[in-house]
Amino acid sequence: MDSRPIGVFDSGIGGLTVVKEIMEQLPNESIVYFGDTARVPYGTKSKETVTKYSFQCINFLLEKKVKAIVVACNTASAASLDAIKQSYDIPIVGVVEPGAIAACEVTKLNKIGIIGTEGTVSSGAYEKEINIINNDVKMVLKACPLFVPIVEEGWQDTEIAKLTAKEYLEGLKGNGIDALVMACTHYPLLEQTIGEIMGEDIQLVNPAFETAKALKTVLHELNIHSKSSKSSSYEFYVSDNPVKFKKVGENFLKKPISHVQKIDIEKY
Repeated sequence: MDSRPIGVFDSGIGGLTVVKEIMEQLPNESIVYFGDTARVPYGTKSKETVTKYSFQCINFLLEKKVKAIVVACNTASAASLDAIKQSYDIPIVGVVEPGAIAACEVTKLNKIGIIGTEGTVSSGAYEKEINIINNDVKMVLKACPLFVPIVEEGWQDTEIAKLTAKEYLEGLKGNGIDALVMACTHYPLLEQTIGEIMGEDIQLVNPAFETAKALKTVLHELNIHSKSSKSSSYEFYVSDNPVKFKKVGENFLKKPISHVQKIDIEKY
């Protein structure tokens, strides 16, 4: 039994969808979350800058004695996961590979849609991972940048969300896809709305769910999972605006957040 916490970081608040899945799939595990809210978004930054930020986030989490790290950010996973894994002797799980694996498992027509932020879509990260798994798969990509502010405003179940989703997604349906990867950590909060637009014939893939599942496998393989929920705890840290993080974060997690602490990430 290893009761040390799981470290999770994201460029901001979206990674809480991954935290929510970890809480549900691994209720015995404690979590330390860091949201780099002072420097969000990562998608507009260079690969070198995102890698630097990722190293700082990990250095902070290591100070909290974590036993594994989840890179709950599509941009950071795409830009810096290889460099991170080469530099740290700790289990590290990103969000891109688990989502890509799941998409390849569910598609029967070998045609997959990928929606995400402009940064994630232009990075080619999902295309690269999916082609490694199955280079016969064809992909259709669509950036849906307005989904992030809609979710952060708590408007995911409104007419605004439905109209925006229809505008973004109607064109994808005619491309013959049978799987759609929600390649942004905010998007699972729009899963119901996205599903209504895409219809029952298109399988939605939630990388947050798949990442928690991959983490569970890693912890058990290394025998570092926690066997008791009695000592489970959740700590939340940000680089800016803890009040907003708490408010929006409770919408993401569907439960209260007792305390959010601001830290100086530049020290790391």
